Amino acid sequence: MKLTRKLVLAKAKASDLDSVKKLNCWGCKLTDISIFSQIPNIEVLTLSVNSIASLSPLAGCLSLCELYLRRNLIPSLAELSHLCPLTRLRVLWLAENPCCGTDPSHYRLTVLRSLPRLQKLDNQVVTEEELALSLVEGDEITTPPSTAQNQPSTNSQTDVETENDSLNYSMEETNKIREQLGMKLLPRDKFPSLSSPSTRETRPLARKTHTLEAVLLLLKDLDEEELHIVHTATQNKLRTYTFSCETLSHTLLTERTTNMEH
Repeated sequence: MKLTRKLVLAKAKASDLDSVKKLNCWGCKLTDISIFSQIPNIEVLTLSVNSIASLSPLAGCLSLCELYLRRNLIPSLAELSHLCPLTRLRVLWLAENPCCGTDPSHYRLTVLRSLPRLQKLDNQVVTEEELALSLVEGDEITTPPSTAQNQPSTNSQTDVETENDSLNYSMEETNKIREQLGMKLLPRDKFPSLSSPSTRETRPLARKTHTLEAVLLLLKDLDEEELHIVHTATQNKLRTYTFSCETLSHTLLTERTTNMEH
């Protein structure tokens, strides 16, 4: 079963995906959770007792703090690589999945080595001793192969719904950020569908917009030292830009003066 936009909004009692912060899908027989690529603000998520095999759709849920995945079909701890970018994740329940294996201690240390920010794993508090030991006895995970080919096929109607959901999310989120920055909102015609003939023409605009969006989202997860690095890099970039503009202006002024003398 595929988790759809309609089902998410119904369960979360929300009007749009952007406002979904908590979601409980316990025992819904889910196999496809690709919709989470469109729900970046989710904070608490319950997916226990389903048939989920891949965690890749959760890689962009940067606000996720609690994740419950007990009794699913996650085959390998390599799937944890998709959770590594989630720097706010503090609670994870992964027990009773195939990836847990037969050695509880080794499993736990491997998870903690991959996700050292966890405060509670499988309803058990993480200790400083475990974190130190995980660096020695826990396995280092590798990125799993793509599981896209294993995703259930969908009909054309579902594909259209997914495409429109993505379009609406991109437009709403981008305009939300532009409004916060005091910038002019972009009209809907700047967000053509993926199959639109004008997509190629607006691709540079979309790339710039999404880059700005990504930078702003990432800033929320940086600590003081990392923000200082970004600040320094930004200042250097601005100096270079200013110098280039001044050089160009000086060159044009010199050429104009020379032409007037002649």
